[in-house]
Amino acid sequence: EKYAAIVESIAEAHDRGQPVLVGTTSIEKSELLSGLLTNTRFLNETAERIEGWIAGIKPGKEVERREYLERAARALRRHAKKGIPHQVLNARYHEKEAAIVAQAGVPGAVTIATNMAGRGTDIQLGGNFEMRLAEALAEAGEGADEEAIRQRVRAEIDEARRKVIEAGGLYVLATERHESRRIDNQLRGRSGRQGDPGLSRFYLSLEDDLMRIFGSERLDSMLSRLGLKDGEAITHPWVNKALEKAQAKVEARNFDMRKNVLKYDDVMNDQRKAIFSQRREIMAADDLSDVVRDMRHELIDDLVRRHIPEKAYADQWDMQGLYGELIKFFDADIPVLQWAEEEGVDDEVIRERLYAETDKLMAQKAARYGADIMRQVEKQILLGVIDERWREHLLTLEHLRSVIGLRGYAQRDPLNEFKSEAFALFEGLLNRLREDVTSHLARVHILSEEEQRARQEELLRQLAAQQAAQIADQPGVDGAQGQVAPATAPVLEPVGADPATAAPAENPARAARRGKTAPAMDPNDPGSWGKVGRNQPCPCGSGKKYKACHGRL
Repeated sequence: EKYAAIVESIAEAHDRGQPVLVGTTSIEKSELLSGLLTNTRFLNETAERIEGWIAGIKPGKEVERREYLERAARALRRHAKKGIPHQVLNARYHEKEAAIVAQAGVPGAVTIATNMAGRGTDIQLGGNFEMRLAEALAEAGEGADEEAIRQRVRAEIDEARRKVIEAGGLYVLATERHESRRIDNQLRGRSGRQGDPGLSRFYLSLEDDLMRIFGSERLDSMLSRLGLKDGEAITHPWVNKALEKAQAKVEARNFDMRKNVLKYDDVMNDQRKAIFSQRREIMAADDLSDVVRDMRHELIDDLVRRHIPEKAYADQWDMQGLYGELIKFFDADIPVLQWAEEEGVDDEVIRERLYAETDKLMAQKAARYGADIMRQVEKQILLGVIDERWREHLLTLEHLRSVIGLRGYAQRDPLNEFKSEAFALFEGLLNRLREDVTSHLARVHILSEEEQRARQEELLRQLAAQQAAQIADQPGVDGAQGQVAPATAPVLEPVGADPATAAPAENPARAARRGKTAPAMDPNDPGSWGKVGRNQPCPCGSGKKYKACHGRL
């Protein structure tokens, strides 16, 4: 009955030339209403129901209601075949938003919108002048009199505005109340802007989600005793009071939810401040060698503490495990096994020797590549590791927050459990940062210009051999001609290689069977490359993989 009354009101206003803005709470409900406005059967049934109500009104009674119902029934019968023309404004049609809003104020326009679509826009009575002018100029083409078109469009807009004002201005029709009264007021404020006339009306049902979940249980039974007739509107102060109480319950519930979420966000925010503060210090510093050394020494402390327990005898030490960890993080053969066999050696001595040994390894790297280059490498590795590990940490915290509520079944406070678990995860994050930074710096290898050139030549040599083998395997290719000639493709010629050995010769029997020649490969002609694997270097000589160059999809 509620949707029948809504469609009835829309049809009557549309026939009078009054623009209608229909507010819904979701995309699904906006599309449901759109379907009803084009449903011939539903429109005819609604018209028949209204005609039955009209027949039940006694002569001379309820004159205004009779006139309204007669206009609505005529409008429904008139649009029953083709439906009531309208526009749907929601997230699925956001690219048409500007055009739909621009025409929402023209006479007879019907616009169905959700509470998020079209926010921040002003529906101008009569239509939007700028957009209508742009359409008119586009239709007229070049060479048209722009001033004449402007005056014509202005006159049309003024005339349409006059008709809309006579019809009562913009009619805002809401299909139900929102959870927050603030959103209701925003929707109601779409009409009557800047002194323009307007009308707003909310259509409610006791079966709406808001009233069904949060409304008073006694209200439905009390109103049913009043003996309401079919199609009769409920206008009673009890309904307004029940609505206010229901919305107050929802707003209080949402406030408690946001307050609870904020407590969890504060825990994550404290960790975020610590990480970002450290990251800003790294970005501002020119020399991070002290920071890197401290991280390296802290990692050594953890390793020694883990494998050499305090006040433990030498035969209880896990020196094999410590040796393996040192190879893992420092990529160096440090003689800790021999140190453990010496007399008078304890955990402090091993720790100090590890400090000195690892410091010497990093000093050798700095001497080999240069102090300035090492300082740049240290900063890049630090920032890269922090960014990668922090992203992983945030995902872990989100997963933890989604399941920590289950701790409540064990009579534990989920918030306190989240704080302790998040702190343990943050400590683990700091440990992983130390391990990754130390491991990356120990394994970093900076290529010199000669090494880069040699590696590039090796890649080109491998590429030439692969292409020659692929061309030789193609049907109808002569073995002697299927070899890659360096004169044809100089960029792919291996340095110091004999052109005759640039590719393996084809089997003579296969060549004799074919008796044909293969065209030489040209880096500028993709047609001569044959079949190239997606992960192989591109034959054009760019240095990129084939899938990222000429093989890009």
